[in-house]
Amino acid sequence: MTLVHSFHIPVMGTGHSIDTPIRVAPFGIDSVISVVDDLLVEKIRKYYAAQYDLPYENIPRNADDGRARRITAYLDTVEDVVKKKFYEIRNQPFFSENDKAKFFEMLPDASTLKSGWEQLKSMAPSFEREKMEEKLTAMMKPGAIDVNIMAKVDRLLNDDSGTPMSSEFSDANAAFRGFAKSKLRSSVVLSAGFNPRLYNYMSEFRDFYRDASGDLKKKIILKVSDFRSALIQGKFLAKKGLEIAEFRIESGLNCGGHAFASDGQLLPVILDEFREKKEQLSRTFQPLITSFYESMGWDYPESAYTEEPLITVQGGIGTSGENLRLLEEYEMDKTGWGTPFLLVPEATPVDEPTRELLRNAGEDDLYLSGVSPLGVPFNNVRNTGSENWTARRSKTEKPGSPCPKGFLQFNTEFTNNPICTASSQYQILKIDEINRSELDETAKQKRKAEVLEKTCLCDHLGNGALIALGIQGESRSPQAVCPGPNLAWFNGIYSLREMIDHIYGREKSLVPRERPHMFAKEMAMYVDYLSRQLELADTSDEKEMKRINKLFKNLRSSIDYCEEIAGGKAYVDENLASLRDAVSVQRARLEELSPEMVAN
Repeated sequence: MTLVHSFHIPVMGTGHSIDTPIRVAPFGIDSVISVVDDLLVEKIRKYYAAQYDLPYENIPRNADDGRARRITAYLDTVEDVVKKKFYEIRNQPFFSENDKAKFFEMLPDASTLKSGWEQLKSMAPSFEREKMEEKLTAMMKPGAIDVNIMAKVDRLLNDDSGTPMSSEFSDANAAFRGFAKSKLRSSVVLSAGFNPRLYNYMSEFRDFYRDASGDLKKKIILKVSDFRSALIQGKFLAKKGLEIAEFRIESGLNCGGHAFASDGQLLPVILDEFREKKEQLSRTFQPLITSFYESMGWDYPESAYTEEPLITVQGGIGTSGENLRLLEEYEMDKTGWGTPFLLVPEATPVDEPTRELLRNAGEDDLYLSGVSPLGVPFNNVRNTGSENWTARRSKTEKPGSPCPKGFLQFNTEFTNNPICTASSQYQILKIDEINRSELDETAKQKRKAEVLEKTCLCDHLGNGALIALGIQGESRSPQAVCPGPNLAWFNGIYSLREMIDHIYGREKSLVPRERPHMFAKEMAMYVDYLSRQLELADTSDEKEMKRINKLFKNLRSSIDYCEEIAGGKAYVDENLASLRDAVSVQRARLEELSPEMVAN
């Protein structure tokens, strides 16, 4: 597989990469859209249909199979706009200061296409130069329009009469169907856990299987936390003949959005295991896939036997040196850069107040919060419009959100039908229960603060895009955003070319030399996480303490491995000295946390 760029832009909440492919795919850059919020998707489709004079017919909220249809319609619109913009760029002349020149200038220096372009610039006008122009133009291709589905965000819905609908219409299945029925030739990124119901449903769509020529119209990218998860989920899908085109490894804590902590293994340890065992993936899956094809009476093309899944990584990457270590030392096929692109208006639809908030955010402003109704730690920044809106509501008789979308309705603590823990309904009931409890006043206030912290991510994560595009006003659109802690070291507003030059190490670094290494930051975050787990733990719960002890031991082993890395040679623009310092500081913190664990 020939990649135009060696990086991609991952999904960033429901809104902040919602139109990123429209912005960057014409320049050959891969990016990912979230389709959790099909109501947001419909508003963005209407906007771009008007911008590009495309047909638009509203798909009402109560339309039959409306969720899937809205997603299909939006993805088809994105495809149409990207193609239009790409062909306009491709048809531009060489030797002019235009977007075609920008396309080639932003390419990685090692790419064949970039080398051809450099050669073209040195050629005198001639028939040979014309042929080279034609060749290079034909080699240009747009970036992928990939689609993220949070597998576990999967409500089962009722129809208008209150009768439960079939699983075909669950949120995840409907979103997947929306992608499957679109005209995109791209990948679905499955994140946030293993969902057997969704994985079973995927096998109903022929575009995820190879045709006679060996082509896969639609591919699967699996976001994973470790090698074991990749193996288990990959085997489950392989038994249904479904191939994984890419395993996308993400740091458990040093990332944007929801943080799914590992069992204490730090990213370099996880990457090392993938590097050592990556051939095991193909050896394990291939027989299961071919067996399925045989059972269906399909031919499995010979050419497919040589293909192996890509292994990529994302989460906290901040310098070209770190990027090179991941690509060269750990043999990653590609890296993901998300959070820094929140400061690139050419790439992401972020409203100006939020962009300024992000630009000025320091390390103390970026934190793992408890705002998510999913009950999973959520990377956040202080003083967003969403935080201020939620705080104001918490001081009224009706705290929480009216729950206008309901994608995160999973709690049945007080009701038969699931509701959201950020909703007014839940928070009023829960606070009443706390007030009637026998807890002392300090404990009551603490519990109530945890309840009132939950915020309406369904709605608020999309509002920034709506404000940025002029679809909604700021005054009625509280904005949430979910940057990773890496953002603290980026403090400007950057052009697309500036950010790409930073990634490839072609210009002066956009971050100061003292920025801690990504491995150092992750290490500190995990020691913080362990400390918090110990504070919350029931020491009489043997199973809980066994889990924490495993976290402790894996973290200690990971720090030892990081010490080996710190003793090696640094890449250019890689602050390896900070990793050496972090090993010393975090190891000491770790040993102080629980001396009895050391003895174990």
